[in-house]
Amino acid sequence: MPDDATPRFTRKGRATRARIVDIAAKLMFQGGVAGTSVDEVRNAAAVSGSQISHYFHDKRDLTREVISARRDNVRKFHSRARLGALDSLEALQAWADANVADINAVYRKGGCVYGSLAGELVEADAEIHRDLAAGYDQWIGVFRDGLAEMRRRGDLRPEADPRHLAVSLVAAHQGGAMLTYITDNPEPLRAAVNAAVDYVRSFSAQTKRHRSTTSRRQRLSSRERPV
Repeated sequence: MPDDATPRFTRKGRATRARIVDIAAKLMFQGGVAGTSVDEVRNAAAVSGSQISHYFHDKRDLTREVISARRDNVRKFHSRARLGALDSLEALQAWADANVADINAVYRKGGCVYGSLAGELVEADAEIHRDLAAGYDQWIGVFRDGLAEMRRRGDLRPEADPRHLAVSLVAAHQGGAMLTYITDNPEPLRAAVNAAVDYVRSFSAQTKRHRSTTSRRQRLSSRERPV
């Protein structure tokens, strides 16, 4: 990642650089990557052209930094204290509810802050694709770790695959977020994230016990029916 060069700047320089990246991220979310010029970022950040050149080689370099910042934003959002380690069905439902709560403020206004970048940069070069993929891998990993802990505790059945379920949650979020933004309708994201959590719930050890008990009751009931 381009952040490797950050330590060469002073503390004040790193703060200025981070502020420019933050402003660029907001402008790109509002107007798209292609619709945001370096001059717009410079003016909004109230810095000189020489300062921009000092911190970033070019717009591509700045865009990679925005990807990195948005990747960190996503990780922080999905690792908030009230969601815990996303290692319970209750925490996963809270995650789905948190996304639904942000539909009007975020998803209907510009889509997912990370997914919108990925969508616009789908035809970018391989290096930027790797940056984006690294962000998705990190996001999936947050869920995978929690799901692995659920399986270890016995909350999920042994056949539950933590990575598969994690990918399902992220893919549902991204697809739902895109459709909600395109259609300006809250239902796609609401349906997608709740369906994804229900999919995880279907692997619950308790669900299997419930089905087994129900099936046993049905068999006993059928034996008592008159022939």
